[in-house]
Amino acid sequence: MTDARPRKRSLTLQGHRTSVSLEDAFWEELQAMAEAREMSVNALVAEIDAARGVSAGLASAIRVHILAELKRR
Repeated sequence: MTDARPRKRSLTLQGHRTSVSLEDAFWEELQAMAEAREMSVNALVAEIDAARGVSAGLASAIRVHILAELKRR
């Protein structure tokens, strides 16, 4: 069973370090999605970051992206 508490991890977006807090299940799915697309987690998160609206936080945008991808499957 994965831990339900968010874990903070560092990423590099546009040359800058940033931290994102996500639950283990989201980190695991994000890694799997990146591997399936043969790209790094940083690159995938950069795409998500570029597509998110200014009112959405990065962690929320990642969660919504993962949910949308899982629903498409």
